[in-house]
Amino acid sequence: MTTTEPSVREELFGPSHRAVTVGIVLTISLVAFEAMGVGTAMPALVADLGSVETYAWPFVAFIASTVLGNVLTGRWCDAHGPRLPLLVGPLVFGAGLLLAGLSPTMAPLLVGRVLQGFAAGALGVGVYVLIAVVYTRRARPAVFALLSASWVLPSLIGPPVAGFVTDRFSWHWVFLGLVPLVAVAVLLVLPAVAGLAPPEGDPPQARRGLVTAAAVSAVAVSVLTWAAEDPRGGRLLVVVGAVGVLGVALVRVFPTGTPRAGAGIGAVVAGRWLVSGAFFTANAYLPLTLTTTHGWSLTAAGAPLIVGSLGWSAASAWQGRRPALSRAALLRVGFALVAVGLALLVPVTLGLVPWLAFLGLALSGAGMGLSYSSLSFLMLAHSEQQEVGFHSSSVQLADQMSQAVFVGLGGALLAVLVPTVALPALVAGLVGLAVVGCGISPRTRET
Repeated sequence: MTTTEPSVREELFGPSHRAVTVGIVLTISLVAFEAMGVGTAMPALVADLGSVETYAWPFVAFIASTVLGNVLTGRWCDAHGPRLPLLVGPLVFGAGLLLAGLSPTMAPLLVGRVLQGFAAGALGVGVYVLIAVVYTRRARPAVFALLSASWVLPSLIGPPVAGFVTDRFSWHWVFLGLVPLVAVAVLLVLPAVAGLAPPEGDPPQARRGLVTAAAVSAVAVSVLTWAAEDPRGGRLLVVVGAVGVLGVALVRVFPTGTPRAGAGIGAVVAGRWLVSGAFFTANAYLPLTLTTTHGWSLTAAGAPLIVGSLGWSAASAWQGRRPALSRAALLRVGFALVAVGLALLVPVTLGLVPWLAFLGLALSGAGMGLSYSSLSFLMLAHSEQQEVGFHSSSVQLADQMSQAVFVGLGGALLAVLVPTVALPALVAGLVGLAVVGCGISPRTRET
């Protein structure tokens, strides 16, 4: 008698996995809504609690603690499994939301941001490890498509909702309004993770200097984020110095072979560094180009970013329905789309054909949908059971660090060159990152 293999949809939403799938999506959406909303509410928050000089501090506190949360949770998951981070992480995140939302001064708000950042880093790694434990290889492309979709709705409605709440009520409710969702996420994930056993086999080998390197990376990325707010004079030197320190520290934090994009996990982590730096840096500076060079309003300048988010979600959903396709091949196509899409932005930065921003973001967003999901899948494919936590933290650190580095370098270019020279040079360099990604894509292939 033959048995029919369950469909991918049944694996995700059947009775055995329905709660954990919804819980994972809700958890990531929670982090995404917070990330999208806080940036919108930050001007009102700083005006209430601080001054313009303190504007970067809440972001710096979040980013630095996220780095530590990523690394420490990766070590914990490899030794003990993802149960504790997935149960405690939402509670810590919720505590951070409460503390930030109830803060009468800047000091407790920064503590709340530290708690939120640490929990966000822990949850990101814990979710990846849980995917490796719970879902079959065939279902993983669809799971990663759901994770991509978890960011789409927050990116579309998070900023306007946060703006409405801040204007109508108070910035405090941007934080407090998310607290009930924390309880729901815990209740949904609890049944799936409560019975998880620690990884079998020998404990993972200790990686000497990893925590120290993570702490140095956290400090360096914090300094870089602060200095990049206004990279002129002495701060320009700080940007360059922070990038150098960060490069030295990341050699210890990333798997062996990452700097040279060695075959396997090294190329996967390098790929995440390249594609994140290219796409998100372009996204960071495109609104500036459209408002200053072309005179668009802030609302109009944000429209191409929405198109990019929709392209990302659509491409990710498409690859999720095709588990048999080679992920290395999809990755190469994804990098090519990112390269072409960003190349279309170069004329926009030169003051020509502004509507190309929509086509450029649509193509590069679709490339991200293929690239991100493929790299996540390949990361798990190249990981032994007791390496999943370390490798998961590595790819997520690559995301964060590359964005910090290239956004900071973009600010440095703007500090020393006029925008009509700095922005085209920056975007051309980002196209180069995507082209390099095309070149290393075959090295991610499974053997």
